[in-house]
Amino acid sequence: MTVSVIPPNDLDPPPGTNPWRLTRRLWRSRKALSGITQWFIDLGVPVVAVLALVWILAARAETPLDVYKAVTLMDSPERNWLWSLSLIGWLLVPAIIGGVAGEVIANRIKNVKSLPTGKMYKRRTLGRRMRFPYPIDDLTRYPRADPTTDVGKGKREFAYIFVRVAHNNDWRLALNHWEIAVRDAMCTEEYAQLDRHECLRAAQSFSLIHLREPAVLGLCLVCNAR
Repeated sequence: MTVSVIPPNDLDPPPGTNPWRLTRRLWRSRKALSGITQWFIDLGVPVVAVLALVWILAARAETPLDVYKAVTLMDSPERNWLWSLSLIGWLLVPAIIGGVAGEVIANRIKNVKSLPTGKMYKRRTLGRRMRFPYPIDDLTRYPRADPTTDVGKGKREFAYIFVRVAHNNDWRLALNHWEIAVRDAMCTEEYAQLDRHECLRAAQSFSLIHLREPAVLGLCLVCNAR
């Protein structure tokens, strides 16, 4: 089934810029990362934040030296905050070190001779290795894509079908489900070995194709799954 170019007045204007939506797209694009990097963002950052909070509260009640000795188990704790830090140092620090070491070693063993054909002969610079993946595409920009190109026309038609037909012009719901679809596609095995930027690009292309046909019939795969 084919869909004509978007009627000029048949699609409500997309919502304006919202910093929260950008933050949400960035957070969901972390699924393009793999291994220790994604583990650190998902679990390491919250753990470090909790540890820093307890450390600050303990340092206000005790001396910084007492706090350091309690975390490193050099001295036995004597008061409440030091007991908390001592428990964290006893349980959390070895677990994190062991978990990181195990993850790195396991991934190196697993991927020692696993190279996707798409990465053959490519040179990855340090800047590309360190750069965080771009946020998931903002669906509100698709209706303004260049209609003279095949890619632009496809994006415009997808926005019309996905928002107008599948979600009855509910931009908020359509934006959320588009980002969820791309996020979950990046978690599949097909893209596990791709570079973080290639993973995001491939997942978006797959989602455009995978979501379009059901949307023509007024169906959203994310709505059905939920």
